[in-house]
Amino acid sequence: MIEPTLPFGTREVVEKASDAAFGKALVTNVLRGHLVEAMIALALEPEWTWCGADFAYWDFERSDGVRLEVKQSSRRQSWTAMATTKTAPRFDVKARTGRYEGNTFIPEPGRAAHLYIFAYHDCNDETADHRDPAQWEFFVMSTNMLPNVAHLGLGSIRRMTQSVSIAGLATKVQEVAASHLPSFAP
Repeated sequence: MIEPTLPFGTREVVEKASDAAFGKALVTNVLRGHLVEAMIALALEPEWTWCGADFAYWDFERSDGVRLEVKQSSRRQSWTAMATTKTAPRFDVKARTGRYEGNTFIPEPGRAAHLYIFAYHDCNDETADHRDPAQWEFFVMSTNMLPNVAHLGLGSIRRMTQSVSIAGLATKVQEVAASHLPSFAP
């Protein structure tokens, strides 16, 4: 018996999956982190390399070894109509006991990244589109600015630093890195 040839290949499968995942304005929590990291990659490249992957301990790395982690949240979720109350997002900043490189556990207590970007999408009306970089606000902080807590609320972050748009993100990351990480200054 002769097998019929498929009218599609890998490219078509990837396009179909991408459209299902990102073809709507509101993206599920499971995938929204990838979307935000892609925005940040476009803003920070070529100085930073997007190295985040499944269970990675940081998301971006600079050639001098500075590591950056991204945390994100959105007021409006893909599974609800417009939110009636403002949410109080919390970001996981818990220090860890170590990290894995491949199958090897490296006991390195603390936070693995030197910098954090907290991204928040506050739009709650019919124009809300998680895919639109202009609708996000970004907060950049060095790890040494973070209190010793497991979770950090958006209110606390706003009291500690000001947000920037995607257009100002690369400059803000450079400023925070230079002022808080002198040993890594170019």
